[in-house]
Amino acid sequence: MKRIYLIASILTIISCTSKETPPPAPLLPLPTESQLAWHEMEMNAFVHFTTNTFTGKEWGYGDESPTIFNPTEYNADQWVRTFKETGFKGVILTCKHHDGFCLWPSKYTEHSVKNSLWKNGTGDVVRDVMRACKKYELKFGVYLSPWDRNHAGYGTPEYLEYYRNQLTELFTTYAPVFEMWFDGANGGDGYYGGAREKRSIQGSTYYQWPTTLQLVRDMEPEVIFFSDAGPGVRWVGNERGVAGETNWNSITPDTLFAGKAGIEKLLNTGSENGTHWIPAEVDVSIRKGWFYHAEEDSLVKTPKQLFDIYLTSVGRGSTLLLNVPPDRRGLVHENDVAALEGFRALLDSTFKTDFALNKKVTASSYRGKSKHYAPSNLTDNNTNTYWTTDDEILTGSFEIDLAQTQTIKYIILQEDIRLGQRVKSLTVEAFKDNDWKQVASGTTIGHKRILKLEPIETDKVRISITDSKACPVISNVAVY
Repeated sequence: MKRIYLIASILTIISCTSKETPPPAPLLPLPTESQLAWHEMEMNAFVHFTTNTFTGKEWGYGDESPTIFNPTEYNADQWVRTFKETGFKGVILTCKHHDGFCLWPSKYTEHSVKNSLWKNGTGDVVRDVMRACKKYELKFGVYLSPWDRNHAGYGTPEYLEYYRNQLTELFTTYAPVFEMWFDGANGGDGYYGGAREKRSIQGSTYYQWPTTLQLVRDMEPEVIFFSDAGPGVRWVGNERGVAGETNWNSITPDTLFAGKAGIEKLLNTGSENGTHWIPAEVDVSIRKGWFYHAEEDSLVKTPKQLFDIYLTSVGRGSTLLLNVPPDRRGLVHENDVAALEGFRALLDSTFKTDFALNKKVTASSYRGKSKHYAPSNLTDNNTNTYWTTDDEILTGSFEIDLAQTQTIKYIILQEDIRLGQRVKSLTVEAFKDNDWKQVASGTTIGHKRILKLEPIETDKVRISITDSKACPVISNVAVY
């Protein structure tokens, strides 16, 4: 229903300003308002912190004593302040990982911070991170592992009730929550209350996902759900920080569910003719592992590595979810802070001066020859305006006069995804030695596409849309 309202509002707003030439019809599927806001965030932080931080494990077995959780200089404010200062827009906290240990004093289990030595059992990490997010104006999200290697009832209806009770606890106590994370690790060996055995579940049916998701949606109507198949956003298919060079925001989720094997390629590229808008989220850790391990202090990704990941995530139309795990002190380690600060400095210096801003643009054609769809909209730094063609024209080019010779290294393109994702292929040319030279090519654009060039001196750039599902709708072009 929200999609219908969004389409209607877009058409009403644009039609009022362009009575003589109607806007293009939306190309389904379309993002919801919540998905649009999620796209605009571009970079969010992931936080993994639990008993694993103190045992050195990545996946706790479930038999770890709560007393081992005891950070000595814990400061959630330091985490969130660091994320704010380095450009992140949201934080997703791992409230419970596969080991079952809860970072809040859940009334449904003894396996939580209430039985730790930390703050004599009175601490609440979820509350602290939620409050810090409010203080620094970042959105707050939660991860609650569906798999639980501690709970004796895992694999039975008893556990499903327990899991839903904890979801209710989180969403009624720590709201608002912008994103809810479910991953695909479900079933296997574990402690299970002392049974110490392997348990298998049917991932497509055990959690009764439609009912479970509706329970959450009733409490938080605008929440974004992450899992392999969405329904809000999908997994990108790897943990390397790489979205597909071709990256459609749409897939058909009928046969997808969290943990299904063999779907990584589809998740990485999406589906050109997918029925639902379920964009890819790129999750990757700043370290080798997801939890802090002292032996990885020298292996923190460099600012350059993080910048390259930015280009293969945000720069391919996805949102980056970068994991930054606090150490045993309960602080983001100095090496991680330095890497984030260096990364932010690289972003700021690289994308400081847009050579195309407010520069003259000419196009092969534009819709109805109306100023509301004119090529000047491409360089006005306003993503609510756009250049588009008449309905029957699926290709086209536009030329930007940079006014003087510049050394260019990056081209940024954005579609107005409120009207759907359209572009299938494009080329970029630079004018050099009295001739046009192709310097880049690409496929999909989506929310944002960043094309990296071999540095070239030029005073004019030409971008050609060579194939599109419908008339192209480009809202922004920037040259750096």
